[in-house]
Amino acid sequence: MEIKTKSTINDVARVAGVSKRTVSRVINGSPSVGQITRERINSVIKELNFKPDKQARGLANKKSYLLGLIYDNPDALYIDQVQRGCLSICTQLGYELVVHPCQWQKEDFVNDCLNFISRSNVDGVLILPPVSESKILASALRERHYPYVRIASADLDDHANIVISNEREAMEDIAEHLVSLGHSDIAMISGPSQFCSSRERLEGFSDSLKKRNITIPENRIIEGKNSYESGMEVANKLLTGTTIPTAIFANNDEMAAGVIRVASDLGIKIPEQLSLAGFDDNIFASRIIPSLTTLRRPVEEISIVATRKLIQAINPQNTPLEQTTVIKPYLITRESTASCITKS
Repeated sequence: MEIKTKSTINDVARVAGVSKRTVSRVINGSPSVGQITRERINSVIKELNFKPDKQARGLANKKSYLLGLIYDNPDALYIDQVQRGCLSICTQLGYELVVHPCQWQKEDFVNDCLNFISRSNVDGVLILPPVSESKILASALRERHYPYVRIASADLDDHANIVISNEREAMEDIAEHLVSLGHSDIAMISGPSQFCSSRERLEGFSDSLKKRNITIPENRIIEGKNSYESGMEVANKLLTGTTIPTAIFANNDEMAAGVIRVASDLGIKIPEQLSLAGFDDNIFASRIIPSLTTLRRPVEEISIVATRKLIQAINPQNTPLEQTTVIKPYLITRESTASCITKS
């Protein structure tokens, strides 16, 4: 009986007709290998079913080939999208992803994150909002020379250490959409004010409407908690007064869904009597009735860029530089917005 031996990096080098060092460069994603040589080596790797020994690779490079993902976000759909984006790059470049949930409002959360990095021996960390908004955590990582990349909705860091979802600028699109439909009596359900993203969306939306000579009255801006239940609570306040707005923008799709429920209970037709828009374009936005006009945050794309930046920070000589810093959410128009019918 013939015993099949495991292919080695030396076998790949011999069959491909290159040096062991060149094969190693291809495995590690170095841009210094020409495209034709790279393709030949990758073909041989596939042909020989060669699997790089991650432990040996790590020892040789003094790296673990582990990336950390730190978050405190109850939105499971968002976390899933982030992981999909991260893992698509990790798979290509031979990294694994270690996930660490934390509670960013606790006093010891910075130590909790630092302890995670130390015990997990990760090479660097990706930090999601709202944790990414912490200046203290970023400062602690810099002091310890831990590579990190923050995903945030504002320019909070050196561009090598951040990917920005430009939500303030995206508000221009939703404001223009509602105004173009003839709406001027517009309300907003904002998110929790302690979140940078909530402030960026509120200020961006208000400023964009002011450019169009529309001011949102104070009683038309009510803070929600980014939950379905708080969307219902705020909708009850906005839709049971003497006059109701002709359009509402909600800080996220969950709260917008709460508005749809209350409007239905009150007999207010969407979009005939009330136009409604949200933010995120989560999986339910296109499935609820009416389907929701919203701003789509390209979470997977943002995560891919952030992962590339992090690996570049870990291996500055071996990884092509990722130049992208800002990614803008974009408008998806559906059934929940329509032309304003003038009140008689």
